[in-house]
Amino acid sequence: MAFHLGVLRRMAEQGLLERVSHLSSVSGGSLIVGLVLLENDLKWPSSQAFLDEILPRLRVSLSRRSLQWGALRQLVRPRNWRFIASRANLLAAALKHEWGAKMPLGDLPARPEWSINGTNAENGRRFRFKRHDLGDYLTGYADARRYPFADAMAVSAAFPGGFGPLSIETSKFTWNKREWDAPKESEAPVPPLFQTIHLYDGGVYDNLGLEPYFDAGRNAAKLEDLYILVSDAGLPLGSNALGRAINPFRLKRVADIMSDQARALRVRTFVNYIQQAPERGGFVFIGCQVQGMDAALADRAKAFPTTLRRLNLTEFDDLVRHGAEAAENGLGA
Repeated sequence: MAFHLGVLRRMAEQGLLERVSHLSSVSGGSLIVGLVLLENDLKWPSSQAFLDEILPRLRVSLSRRSLQWGALRQLVRPRNWRFIASRANLLAAALKHEWGAKMPLGDLPARPEWSINGTNAENGRRFRFKRHDLGDYLTGYADARRYPFADAMAVSAAFPGGFGPLSIETSKFTWNKREWDAPKESEAPVPPLFQTIHLYDGGVYDNLGLEPYFDAGRNAAKLEDLYILVSDAGLPLGSNALGRAINPFRLKRVADIMSDQARALRVRTFVNYIQQAPERGGFVFIGCQVQGMDAALADRAKAFPTTLRRLNLTEFDDLVRHGAEAAENGLGA
């Protein structure tokens, strides 16, 4: 997560945060955007406010508190025992009780327009949360203004084998659908296909969070004159011995290979898009090394585990500095 703060720091140093009009996030990016808003009374900060106030406060809080242990601490309440298999719900409880995220999505700012992305395990589609609605195009969309902000943030940590999915009871919502590209006025109520929807991190579906604003099929931005900056803190797939023939980790390894290839295709498509015209956007990724950057720092950042544990100040500062250096070289025109 701290890598993304470094990217934001470099943008703030260039006075660019005021120009951010849209956000799309998965994984740690959703948590970081949420924490930035929580530190600034649910307003997107100015560049100066981020440098002078928000970043220093997050440096202290993320080095003193652990989101990971905060989630586990929620099990001291017997009412939370039902979430042992859906531990993202525990993270949501920690965000509410320990980080103050007790407000609904409707309280989020209108600008930047923010899409918090999850993956619907029942239909395999991108399920997104915005301040006014939530859903996916197969399930339909429902009013999100009273939906807990902390729950939407927690989806970002719901990765298979890690925190487990966030559960949504569909009967609590009125779902509406319309034909593809049809006007919003044509929406009609539809019955939910499932009683419960299980949501994983949006990175399972789209590790870059690009889909809301980039059409890979047309190789074009979905909004006119939109500069798209991608901050990718995902770890590359490394080499690993499979071990014995009867090994449950072999299936996970195959799944990781498929996920890595899907991510690689999205990266290549987007990089090709910005290489054709650098003014279209930029691509920043953890572990990148170009002339003038601290290579040892990049190696440490690339090897850093993607968990929600507490960072010490040295780790936090290193990841932020690497994110800023990467952004310096990846912001494009």
